[in-house]
Amino acid sequence: MKINWGTGIVLAFIGFISFILFFVIRMSTDYRANHDLVTEEYYKAELGYQKEINAANNALNLSEEIQLKRTTEGLLVLFPEEINKQNIKGTISLYRPSNKQLDFDLPISLSNTHLLIPDKRLLDGRWDIKVSWSENNIEYLFKKSITY
Repeated sequence: MKINWGTGIVLAFIGFISFILFFVIRMSTDYRANHDLVTEEYYKAELGYQKEINAANNALNLSEEIQLKRTTEGLLVLFPEEINKQNIKGTISLYRPSNKQLDFDLPISLSNTHLLIPDKRLLDGRWDIKVSWSENNIEYLFKKSITY
């Protein structure tokens, strides 16, 4: 049987359409391709994001921002001088992207305007630091990624 060019074009179209339909059906029925929203209550979570944005803007409006310094004892978190150390409440969250078991939170308790995170708690590598605190019912947020 001899196939002419018209039959070849039709067979090529049928093959291409079958190929595309196969992947459309496979992706729509595959459980691994189920991409729902990350949170069910998206709008309620959006209000939380807005609070984070407002807290970060409050931290930017301070006269100076939080400074992070590496010392021989560990990581020193220096708060601005204008913060009243008796009224401050919050946490410092350290997130290690490469190992979930190394993540930890520290409550903020200041005797001076600085807080020391011990060197034994921090391994070399990348850390995402999130300092969230409140003072006089005003929320503040500072985020930074460092390589320790």
